Amino acid sequence: MVSRLSSRCATLLRVVAQMRLPLHSFCIFRSLFPQRRPASNPQTRGLSTAAMRLVQFVRRGASGGVRVGVEQGAGGLGVVDLKAFDPSMPSTMRELLQLGDEGLDCARRALASGQCVVERSDLQLLSPVLAPEKVVCVGMNYRDHCLEQNAPIPKEPIIFSKFPSALTGPYDDIVLPAESQEVDWEVELAFVIGRGGKHIKEEDALAHVAGFTVANDVSARDWQMRRNGKQWLLGKTFDSFCPLGPALVTRDAVGDPHSLAVRCLVNGDTVQSSNTDQMIFQTEALVAWVSKFVTLTPGDVFLTGTPPGVGVFRKPPVFLKKGDVVECHIDQLGSIINKVV
Repeated sequence: MVSRLSSRCATLLRVVAQMRLPLHSFCIFRSLFPQRRPASNPQTRGLSTAAMRLVQFVRRGASGGVRVGVEQGAGGLGVVDLKAFDPSMPSTMRELLQLGDEGLDCARRALASGQCVVERSDLQLLSPVLAPEKVVCVGMNYRDHCLEQNAPIPKEPIIFSKFPSALTGPYDDIVLPAESQEVDWEVELAFVIGRGGKHIKEEDALAHVAGFTVANDVSARDWQMRRNGKQWLLGKTFDSFCPLGPALVTRDAVGDPHSLAVRCLVNGDTVQSSNTDQMIFQTEALVAWVSKFVTLTPGDVFLTGTPPGVGVFRKPPVFLKKGDVVECHIDQLGSIINKVV
C-alpha cells in the first residue's frame, strides 16, 4: 500500500512539473493522500528542539479561517501554511501544541519542504495564541522597575491575570476605553506553555515551554491603582489590552531568554530600555511556582513583568492618547506595533 502511494505521489510530482503548475498546486495534490508521521507516546511527549518561528494568520480577502504557519525568515519572507502542507494538522496554535512533538515535527518538515508558502502581503498575522486557558501575569519582576518606584524586591512572585479576551494581534489597534483616562504601556517578555503539568520542578520547567514572544501589558492605572479595591484585574483586562506576537519563537531559536534587550517606543521615542537579565524570577521559577497552584496546559500564556519607564511613574505622569503608536521590541523575538485608537 505504501509503495503504491509513493508511486502515485511521484507521478503527481511529474505532472505538476510537466504542466508547470504553481507550487501550491502540489499542496492541493498531496492533500489527497494520508501523511505518514512518526508515532508518539502521549505519556512521554516533550517538545521538538527545532528552531522555528510559529505564527497564526488569516489570508487577506479569503475564506478558510485561522491557520498556523512557520516563518521562512524573521519577518521578511513568506509563511509556510501548515494545514496546506498536511491537512491532518490543526488550524490553531493551541491545538498544535497539544500534539506535542508530533505537531512540531510536522512544522519542521513543512518548513524544510519550502512548499505551501503564503506571501506576507497575502496574510494578516494574529496573536500567536488565541483563546488560551490562562493568561498568567507577573508583577514587580524587574529589579530596575522596583527601584523606579522605591519598592522592595519581592520574595515571591506576584501573580495576577488577564482574561484571554484581552489578547490581540501584533499589529492590531489598542482601543482606549471610555472608562479610563490613564492607559499605560508595559513591554514584556512572554512565554507559552507547550507541555502541561502540575507541581513542575524548576529543573524540568523549560521542557514545558514551547517558546517566547513579545507582549504589551497595556494597563489602565486608575482602575489598577485606585478603583476596584486596588485589585489589578479590571485595570489589566480591557479588550485589546494584550497585544502579542509577532511569532512564537521556539526555545532553540533563542540563545538565552534571560539576556535579551527589551525596549518600548511611543511615537518613535524610547520610553523603556532594559534587559531580561533584570528579571527577579526567571522562566523556570515562574513555571514551578504557578504550577504549585494550577495545572498548566498547552497554550497557556505567561507575561513575565516589565522594566522601568512606564508612564505612570514619570514626572509628570504620561498616558497614551488616540493616535499614539506603541512599539514593543525584544531582541531575537521581533517587534509588535500597535496604534492607539
